[in-house]
Amino acid sequence: MTSSAPPANSSLSGLTPTTPCVAFAGTRRIALGPLATLARAVKAHSDSGDSAPILIFEAATSARIELDLRGSLDEVLARLPQPAPAETARKNGPGRPKLGVVSREVTLLPRHWDWLATQPGGASVTLRKLVEEAKRASQDKDRARRASEAAHRFMTVMAGDLPQYEEAVRAFYAQDADRFSALIQAWPEDIRNHAAHLAAAALQGGEAATQAA
Repeated sequence: MTSSAPPANSSLSGLTPTTPCVAFAGTRRIALGPLATLARAVKAHSDSGDSAPILIFEAATSARIELDLRGSLDEVLARLPQPAPAETARKNGPGRPKLGVVSREVTLLPRHWDWLATQPGGASVTLRKLVEEAKRASQDKDRARRASEAAHRFMTVMAGDLPQYEEAVRAFYAQDADRFSALIQAWPEDIRNHAAHLAAAALQGGEAATQAA
């Protein structure tokens, strides 16, 4: 587990109304759930007159999200990304669209093509199997890395000025869960709980960070 987790900001592009998100007003968590539901809660909180700054994060990555809260609730919701239309399978062109197969160029050395030619099912079937095997082999490591980056990203934004922040980050990257838990006890409750939830996901191998803390 490395200690590099670059800050990330997320525009609404690439998100959907069901993307899990979490919102804080100051140190207090005010909403957690799908983007469309969260937007309603954030809009209501913003209109309540509370002056605490509102920060919104994508739950899985802790990327910052900016919502345009101007106007009515309907106007706010209208500015959210809409569900993508169902993709229609192509009827023409290369590939096998019913199976989701897309034809693209692959460049290999002659010895690679020679080996592929000897495999059952031919080159395409063999390459797909190799890709799936490599994907399975790396997915746990990739999941843990993403979870680690999400935890660090959230802590940098929400806890960077809090007591024991640097020591807590060191304990986190040392995978010392007990020390990390002890060091964040002085943090505001909602920040502490969410940071602990994200850290646990990373320390346990990158379990999904989209569940409620």
